[in-house]
Amino acid sequence: MEVGDKVRFLNTTGGGIVKGFQNKEIALIEDEDGFDIPVLIRECVVISPAKEIQVRTQATSASQSKQEKQGRQEHIMQRQADEPMSVETKEGEQITVCLAYLPVDKKNLSNTSYECFLINDSNYELSYNYMTKSDDRWLSREVGTITPNTKIFIDEFAREDINDRERVCLQFIAYKRGKPFSLKNTFSIDLRIDTVKFYKLHSFKENDYFDEDALIYQLVRKDLAEKELKISAEELELAMTEKKEARRERIQPAKRNEEPKRNEILEIDLHIDELLDNTNGLSSVDILKYQLEKFNEVMSEYLKKKGQKIVFIHGKGNGILKNAILKELKLKYKSVYSQDASFREYGYGATMITIK
Repeated sequence: MEVGDKVRFLNTTGGGIVKGFQNKEIALIEDEDGFDIPVLIRECVVISPAKEIQVRTQATSASQSKQEKQGRQEHIMQRQADEPMSVETKEGEQITVCLAYLPVDKKNLSNTSYECFLINDSNYELSYNYMTKSDDRWLSREVGTITPNTKIFIDEFAREDINDRERVCLQFIAYKRGKPFSLKNTFSIDLRIDTVKFYKLHSFKENDYFDEDALIYQLVRKDLAEKELKISAEELELAMTEKKEARRERIQPAKRNEEPKRNEILEIDLHIDELLDNTNGLSSVDILKYQLEKFNEVMSEYLKKKGQKIVFIHGKGNGILKNAILKELKLKYKSVYSQDASFREYGYGATMITIK
């Protein structure tokens, strides 16, 4: 008899698990109520050795884990059961790939979780690796293959985990099975997701891939990564003109004697890719300095416009820019009131200033 053995009493009803030994003749048996009962060893018979119980417990645990995995896989397969069979198209000979985000409960954006789908709008099968970045390290969240001209579910996350999806990367290779095909480049697309959009209903729009409104991020279009797509000189000039006009509007000083509109909130996005088209050669210190210059420029323009509310979008990140802004407010703008901007609208990545 050993500790952990399951025993049955010979001269009376009952039994239990061996918890220890009082001496060479008496064992302590834990009954079904949790009490330790001293019983003569010769009046007990072992019905299940401890080793067999341990093996069965491990087998049961492994079986439950396997069932959970199978259940999750069946859930994903069920979501894709209604997808049409893949049919090659002329346009599909060029790779087009997207990420799509959908709220699980569109009517309750304040509490809903979100689903992420990978869309393969091409005649090629893709082997992919979907990753997110946290603390300067990448985490693979889904690895697999997606058949031509289909979409698959690859991720689900709660509202409080949105900021963990701010940086995503999709790597994939394209090929066809059992038939000749044109060789395609391998892709590794590193993308910054605007997490603020998850809090705004109008960010989810009608699209070609879902019956529901979705937030679509184009990764590859017509064999080119989105950032590599070529546009005409006329389109480039028009886009630059519109961007300059929009930027001047955002920090345009108020006219003299004009009463401020207290309910009007000015939004200033301080993400560096919103301020500069090219950051080559800039260090992190240079970038922070430029962002603070823009912050002070806006503050100077509106400092005399009492009642004006300004939301500076700085992102969650590591908090360096936010802390630098709070320091500037403390040193230079002691008369203004500052607070975290609406979580529903901006997540944790914005600060609202009220000019007093």
